[in-house]
Amino acid sequence: MDNIDTAELYKQPPPSFGHDLLKYFAFDPEYVNLNHGSYGSTPLPVLSEVNELTLKIESNPDHFHRISYLPLLVDVRRRLAQLIGVDTDEVVLVPNASVGVNTVLRNFEWEEGDTLIAFNTTYASVKKTIQNLGDVPPHPTVEKFNLEFPTTHAEIIAKFKGYLGGLPKKEGKKTVIVIDAIISNPGVLLPWKELVAICREAGVWSVVDAAHSIGQETNLNLSEAKPDFWVSNCHKWLFTKRSCAVLYVPKRNQHIIKTSLPTSHSYISPGEETESTFVAQHEWNGTIDFAPYLSVAAALEFRNWLGEEDKINAYCHDLALRGGKRLAEIFGTRVLDPDGELTLNMVNVELPFPADIKPTIELDAAFKTKMLEEHKAYSAHFYHNNRWWTRCSAQVWSELEDFEKLGKAWLAVCAEVLLGLGRDQKA
Repeated sequence: MDNIDTAELYKQPPPSFGHDLLKYFAFDPEYVNLNHGSYGSTPLPVLSEVNELTLKIESNPDHFHRISYLPLLVDVRRRLAQLIGVDTDEVVLVPNASVGVNTVLRNFEWEEGDTLIAFNTTYASVKKTIQNLGDVPPHPTVEKFNLEFPTTHAEIIAKFKGYLGGLPKKEGKKTVIVIDAIISNPGVLLPWKELVAICREAGVWSVVDAAHSIGQETNLNLSEAKPDFWVSNCHKWLFTKRSCAVLYVPKRNQHIIKTSLPTSHSYISPGEETESTFVAQHEWNGTIDFAPYLSVAAALEFRNWLGEEDKINAYCHDLALRGGKRLAEIFGTRVLDPDGELTLNMVNVELPFPADIKPTIELDAAFKTKMLEEHKAYSAHFYHNNRWWTRCSAQVWSELEDFEKLGKAWLAVCAEVLLGLGRDQKA
């Protein structure tokens, strides 16, 4: 990849949102990407700076890892802390949100009688983490809070408050709940700030899995929201190189995080600490490629050039609403959230596929293979509340035309898969 002089580039006016921005990404020109939310997409100017940094690292690995990387990492933590409204020494970098959630949950000192709660919509690997913790001694009790969409924020808040109020009171035992800020599937915004406040009033620990938040959810101020723990992927919506995530642990809770994962050479046994080692442990817990972490600075510079957070997300949000409506028209179905209350930059539309056909590994593979290899387009597909849906991610390079192309591809694929199952689409 040719190096890009970003200093000169950013002196120029930015291009208009939409297809004019495609030249700043490395996409196959035949590919219609409406699934940015899964893995993120790194802009070419950011990749150029990552490449330059990588060559600098390789020119003198000892100097980089022993001396020069740490000030760069501190600067990244400072930038991220400013973006989410917290102190620099309350944030660290981890590879992804799943690692961040595992770091928190596996640092609690679990006791028999403790309770660990997931939602039915909790991300699969996080649900499995909770399942694993319940499977091993001392076997904390694992519970599940159910949500079925479509619904509203008001209904979610009322149901959640009633659910926590109905849990058995266990003297001296703790309850920890994992709350999505934005659910993966369906891709909807939860009223997570209100849910965190309910947890605080009930004496329940809140762990916010905000995998999709940073770069999509604007005006974040965690000092005001006061989650007990919060983690968000930077490689999804913030445009960093994957993989990179920010873990926020307020100073009041850093005593919970006794060890990084894996354990760092900065680890100190409980009782021997004179001050928190939370930041020090996450500054170095094994040799890794630091370039994705350090790409945060380049990603933020690119976003500033485009017009910063509000402008970026206003375009994406508006396109998600319009694109979802158009896709539903093409399918002859419906949008999950027609009023847009739960929609940021991901929109969920019912697929034209029979609800009585349940998910299987083979069906999942057929959808992915046909969409990606035969039609060169993709948006995430999932089964929820006895219906098939697709989650479309609107981005700065997207236009309404992309939703229309995607819709035609999904129509063809649904028909092809049904034919392979020996079913008539109209049956």
